Amino acid sequence: MEETTAEYAVQELAPRPPMHTRIKVSVAAKTDLGRVRENNEDKHEFFIPSTDEELAWRGMLFVVCDGMGGHEAGQIASELACKTFISVYRDHPSDDPAEAARSATIAANRFVLDVARAVPSRKGMGTTLSALLIVQDKAYIVQVGDSRVYRLRDGVVSQMTLDHTWVEETVAMGTMTREVAEVHPYKHVLTRAVGTEPEVKTDVFVEDVRVGDTYLVCSDGLTNHVSDDEIQEVLNKLGPAEAAWSLVSKALVGGGSDNTTAIVVRVDALERVTP
Repeated sequence: MEETTAEYAVQELAPRPPMHTRIKVSVAAKTDLGRVRENNEDKHEFFIPSTDEELAWRGMLFVVCDGMGGHEAGQIASELACKTFISVYRDHPSDDPAEAARSATIAANRFVLDVARAVPSRKGMGTTLSALLIVQDKAYIVQVGDSRVYRLRDGVVSQMTLDHTWVEETVAMGTMTREVAEVHPYKHVLTRAVGTEPEVKTDVFVEDVRVGDTYLVCSDGLTNHVSDDEIQEVLNKLGPAEAAWSLVSKALVGGGSDNTTAIVVRVDALERVTP
């Protein structure tokens, strides 16, 4: 089996950036099998470094992957992708978090694809990957597939990612209305996934972080049954732990047709650090 690291040129590490903003967050996560599935193909991880050096260099990581492929293949794909993404991102030599995130996604894609090719029963497996990286006072949002990242700011929730689905791309071209898209039988047909093709294109967005911002990283098992208005209401009323549990519970009450995962991250403080 090939190594899981990305193939980037060996180079001297760039000087580590100084800590100019120390961020404090509250975070909670919840996952559930749902009412239909026999195993959980969702995988979530978060990593918060204990040293200022790594916090300034790579920041905090929050990742959700939703696997596919039947039997246990989807579960394996999501776990491989999630762990590989975090490992390669943290060790990448670039001083640009966006570049490191893209390389980490490439590495995850290659590893899942190699395993699928090597084991016949795992042929065709793949996974979505949605990640929130908070590096000092910046949020980097990484997207492949149709898991999602939301942000609550000033009481209003916004979807920060674009679904990589056939229906969403058709809506973007103006040939299908949003109302038709919501009930279309191809609603969940992915146009991008990790591990299904030799190459994967990754969306990376960056924005400033503000005190009071709350981010939600979730699988489509949640958004299949919980509307954006309901997400906004829950994130406004509840802290991260209660919000994660409430959102997953709402997905179960709404039908629980898929595995459901939610990571809720609230920005509690931004402290400017003087050299």
